[in-house]
Amino acid sequence: MSFQAYLDNIKRKTGKTADDFKAMAAEKGLVKTAEIMAWLKSDFELGHGHAMAIVHLIVHEEDIEASPDDKINKLFAGNKTKWRKSYDKIVETIKGFGPDVTTSAGQTYINLLRNGKKFGIVQPSSAERLDIGIKLKGFAAEGRFEEAGDWNAMVTHRVRISDPNQVDDDLFVWLKKAYEAS
Repeated sequence: MSFQAYLDNIKRKTGKTADDFKAMAAEKGLVKTAEIMAWLKSDFELGHGHAMAIVHLIVHEEDIEASPDDKINKLFAGNKTKWRKSYDKIVETIKGFGPDVTTSAGQTYINLLRNGKKFGIVQPSSAERLDIGIKLKGFAAEGRFEEAGDWNAMVTHRVRISDPNQVDDDLFVWLKKAYEAS
């Protein structure tokens, strides 16, 4: 279901728009996810997914309105700025895989996409590490190419980068395989 479909269903069920919910939450002084969720579920009988759509609009409004560049800049702000050049190198290289490569920044990581389908992610985890998630089913982990485990359910493998020089040919071989498999 698309995000807009969630909002349309909510309006159909409650008669309220997203702006109505924002105004009501502000009137009540609700700002935290848990308290907004409880209010939406109890007062409007919204299910978890529908309530989360409204919560996202209220709690993360500035992220929704941010440009793609602003979202990426925010991910690489502060002590994570050292990883921006590594990210730019990754994007420059994967764009060479084909004209169908795009990126999409979320709140904690950047999706690497082929025709809108995720084949990897880049997450500036800390000042000390950049994590690369790779979606490559059927490939055994080896060396730096480890199982993702419970780190991120959207990918199968993870590469922990602790030095910008580790953004290397080995990493690009794995990303290319994931791109081709997607």
